[in-house]
Amino acid sequence: MRLNVVLFALVCAFFGCKNEVTVLEEVEDLKLGGETSITGTFIKIFEQPAPNLSSTELDFHRDADKAFGDIFVTAPNFINGGLGPVFNQNSCESCHLSNGRSPFPIDANDLRGLLIRISVPGAEPTGEPLGIPNFGGQLQTKALFGKKAEAKLEWQHYSATLQYVDGDQITLTKPNFSLVNPYLPLPDHYLMSPRIAPPVIGLGLIEAISESDILTLADPDDSDADGISGKANWVWDHHTNGRSLGRFGWKAGQPSLLQQTAGAYNQDMGITNPRVPIENCFGQSQMDNIMDDPEIDENTLKAATFYTQSLAIPQRRNTTDPQVRKGKKLFYDLNCTACHQPNFVTGTHAEYSFLSNQKIFPYSDLLLHDMGDGLADNRSEFDANGNEWRTPPLWGLGLTKIVGGPNANYLHDGRAKTLEEAIMWHGGESETSKENFRKLSKTDRLALVKFLESL
Repeated sequence: MRLNVVLFALVCAFFGCKNEVTVLEEVEDLKLGGETSITGTFIKIFEQPAPNLSSTELDFHRDADKAFGDIFVTAPNFINGGLGPVFNQNSCESCHLSNGRSPFPIDANDLRGLLIRISVPGAEPTGEPLGIPNFGGQLQTKALFGKKAEAKLEWQHYSATLQYVDGDQITLTKPNFSLVNPYLPLPDHYLMSPRIAPPVIGLGLIEAISESDILTLADPDDSDADGISGKANWVWDHHTNGRSLGRFGWKAGQPSLLQQTAGAYNQDMGITNPRVPIENCFGQSQMDNIMDDPEIDENTLKAATFYTQSLAIPQRRNTTDPQVRKGKKLFYDLNCTACHQPNFVTGTHAEYSFLSNQKIFPYSDLLLHDMGDGLADNRSEFDANGNEWRTPPLWGLGLTKIVGGPNANYLHDGRAKTLEEAIMWHGGESETSKENFRKLSKTDRLALVKFLESL
């Protein structure tokens, strides 16, 4: 790449080219997922296999696709039995619509990919949040016939209008959630955190980034006094029985895709597996007496994991559009890249070479940042406090509503209907960048959004 830059600069010096660095940058980050990148803007764009899979890996991906889409039913059905007794949904795809962000629900009886993490103050010896006795650490809002759901979820929306410096206004809306009709009384002062299911693209690439490259970006004590103090979340790894770097989830609460997948089967669907062999309602009155555990085997678990590891990343679009280029410059000028770190080069993946040594552009540092009181859930998770969230990757951001529909919103609880709203909810470490965005002209604000939509 450096040789190409030098040669390009010499050619431009001779022929009088303009904006050579900008052109090269646009070309460089076109393939957001390196060689796993594909082109397209269609509704199934997040469901495509990475183009650099071997023929054997492609066959595995197709089999894994079936595992990810399997719909579970009640035991003792021989095929895909074991759903529940309490659960949130009956398949991976029920939460991750077309592998993208879950739409915000319009019906309290079908929450789609919205779930509620619950706990009481304190932590387990492993650092995990303390689950609520007789409820656990995740609320299950559905139950099989003859059993009771743990509780139902209700919410009300509250709105406030903010004003830009140029006089334009924007309305920010927040859902306030509450639990109703619990099957047993809930304790006083319990904690809850709403979470919308995020896209599942690019997860294998995130797993392949070396730990040292992520930690190099951490500055928990803000030693450089720039107001940005990203920190790692050290979480419990059930495979090694020790602490590992958290990479996945809204608060980086999971260290590996296999553990993330095993936990989702168990908590979201009530499906036991070799990594989580105990029912999510163990010890509760909903518990059944069917001796069918584990309900999926290791091969099925690894297949569903491989599916998320081997999905393609959409390339950037409209990179030559002057408005998009201006928006990208503003994104850098406003220091959004302090948290949304543009690029990494993956290391050597332990299992799959197609994920190794890829120059990728997730636009995330994968670290925790204090996002201010407005976005706080006031619930700790390992080293993440109630104001801290992991910087989410931005690849695929501009395709959110193409894939997930008009209710596929943004932020951890789906409160933001537009990218502009999502920006204006930023606070804490991102307060200065947000305030500088508020000072932009309408033309410049739209340009920055256009850049985000190109990702």
